[in-house]
Amino acid sequence: MRIGVFCGGTVGHNPQFTAATHDLAVELANRRIGIVFGGARIGLMGVLADSALAVGGDIIGVIPHWLRDREIVHERVPQMHVVGGLAERKQVMARFSDAFLALPGGVGTMDELFEMCTWNKLGLQHKPCGLLNVDGFYDELAAFLTRVRTAGFLPENTSDLVTVSPDIHHLVGALVATAPPTYSPGPIPPVTAGPGG
Repeated sequence: MRIGVFCGGTVGHNPQFTAATHDLAVELANRRIGIVFGGARIGLMGVLADSALAVGGDIIGVIPHWLRDREIVHERVPQMHVVGGLAERKQVMARFSDAFLALPGGVGTMDELFEMCTWNKLGLQHKPCGLLNVDGFYDELAAFLTRVRTAGFLPENTSDLVTVSPDIHHLVGALVATAPPTYSPGPIPPVTAGPGG
């Protein structure tokens, strides 16, 4: 099994973000769960990759060529896929992943996570999504998702759209428990050119 991890290209101001990223990498390695990530050596992405490699974890990177050309690709990740743009990066990460987890991050992290949630909602894939709520980082987002549901913009049967937890062990366990029993790529939408492509 592999979990796609979305996280920031910076480490943020809270040292708990870095600590949680390291702990997540160790947790996944201990469970023999592979990581799929954005391929960069900077920010929380770099912390995730360095921590996984340090404990012998399985990790796959997916990075757009124009980011590789800026010399931020993580050179020590043994399996690195270079793609055309951000849309293709999400597609390739989705093909390799059985579930998805977002660490603290910015609008790019949210874009990645919510696209996976949207594909689930539309039935294009059935892969659970989670938010690691480090030091309350996602409290307001969790409240927003509840408001979206109660306002009628999400059906009640999508209450499990995103699992939110501050506990790494619990969150990974929840994703594993609800992931498809066998990996299947599913009908991923076609690549469309965007600002990053």
